[in-house]
Amino acid sequence: MGGLRQVTASFVVSGPSGVAIRSSLKGLTVQDETVLRQVGALLGSLACRDLKARCAAGLDHDGEQWARRKRALTGNSSSRWAGSITKATHDQWALARRGQLAHLHSLRAGVETIRNRLSQPVGAKGAKGAPGGYRSRWEWFAKSRRLHVLEDRLEGERADWEAGRVRVVRGGKKLLRTRHHLQAAGLTEALWRLRWEAERWFLQADGESGKRYGNETIRITPGGEVSIKLPAPLAGLANAPHGRYVFSCRAVFRHRGGQWADRVAANCAVAYRIHYDVDRGRWYVTASWQNPQVRTVPLETARAGGLAGVDMNADHLAAWRLDEHGNPVGEPRRFGYQLDGTAQHRDAQVRHALIRLLHWTARHGLALAIEDLDFAADKTREKHGRRKRFRKLISGMPTARLRARLVSMAAELGVTVVAVVAVDPAYTSRWGAQHWQKPLTTKARRTTRHDAAAVAIGRRALGCPIRRRTAPPPHDRSDRVGHRTVLAAPGVLGREGPRPRVPGPRTRSVGAGRGAKAGDQCAHNRSGHTAEHESWHQDSLPLSL
Repeated sequence: MGGLRQVTASFVVSGPSGVAIRSSLKGLTVQDETVLRQVGALLGSLACRDLKARCAAGLDHDGEQWARRKRALTGNSSSRWAGSITKATHDQWALARRGQLAHLHSLRAGVETIRNRLSQPVGAKGAKGAPGGYRSRWEWFAKSRRLHVLEDRLEGERADWEAGRVRVVRGGKKLLRTRHHLQAAGLTEALWRLRWEAERWFLQADGESGKRYGNETIRITPGGEVSIKLPAPLAGLANAPHGRYVFSCRAVFRHRGGQWADRVAANCAVAYRIHYDVDRGRWYVTASWQNPQVRTVPLETARAGGLAGVDMNADHLAAWRLDEHGNPVGEPRRFGYQLDGTAQHRDAQVRHALIRLLHWTARHGLALAIEDLDFAADKTREKHGRRKRFRKLISGMPTARLRARLVSMAAELGVTVVAVVAVDPAYTSRWGAQHWQKPLTTKARRTTRHDAAAVAIGRRALGCPIRRRTAPPPHDRSDRVGHRTVLAAPGVLGREGPRPRVPGPRTRSVGAGRGAKAGDQCAHNRSGHTAEHESWHQDSLPLSL
């Protein structure tokens, strides 16, 4: 294969593991909001204190320390509130560790890229997708200085990783830095302070199976009545027995409300989170629970009957239907979206494109083949240099969110035939354009590179090779038509083997089994050759009469 990298095997993506739904708390009184703010501020301060203790423990943290932290929080809240806080703290620390590891890989990739480019002569051209040397001596000098900066950062991150030291900000580092740039962010100090406090509040509780309505701390009845268990210092605010506070509003879950009602009625575990949206001035409650583990469809079952290859791009999804042998069927489809504007707008655009894609595949009973994309190593500016627009383009593509959305929405539709197969994205766009764009282009259809890439993705998911072999010559040529066809199935014998040797001559002038071999040059009448039928030689031309 030369310098080609190893292509990993395709696999069927697992189904969604959890469900989250949200409802607004309308009709809250001033007393209700006051209670929510006081409880959130108290528990938020406890969560900050617990996060500091967890970060200080580092890699030496164990179950005994976890229990000690929980006992320290129980006196100021309750046992269940303390359990929710310690679990949320552990999850936040683990998330920070994963982000630290990703940053470590990014720094390592940047250092290796700069070292490679500095080792090449100035102005050297790149080869095989690898960047060449820098354009000028000035750029070479600037990058050499940047190399020392990245090496120092890499050394510091590596030391933090080995020591288990992370840096976490409750409320978010971005919002913290906005405090110094209020005018650029269009915020006042009071508005920023309100948003900062709302982000640091803690109002979430884990569910418990077997308990009443699935949660003892934050409880929502099937009729929508919301109540919380007040912490010990705020027990005087209770308006219900056993230190509980019942709100005057009703929560109504319109999305998946039936599933939520069934779980609540059966006393299954349901986790709740209450948060405040500063921009809208509303309180929301989010209910979440885990789905039972579902066994994924085998890869052979997903391949049966063909599938649809999907190529993700910056503004659309290109899809093409393939049969079980890898042959493109019908016309290519395109599902557009726009990845600009707010995060909510981008998410809505992606969901709208995915629902149309799922409806199309459900009508044909097809599985979906997508690329297992990860641009973690390609987002660094050291690899693409001045190509800022391209780096911004790949950074804005929601690769991981697209696959998660696709799987969850397929499960929500209740379509059992829709399975998602993830394939290695290596060379799909390049080989698709090289081998499939021109053959699939007709006078009435203009095939793009993205459509050809969708065909390549689908063929890789089916286990078929992407690169096409040349078709055999027609009957009026030297060879006869054999098994070497463009779209032969993988199980056809002789598909990748040599053409069978046809006995007889390879010219039409002499029949099979007659005369000498057509490929043998001895059969031609050439002077001095051993295959002459009679001995004769041409005399030289006379110089004179």
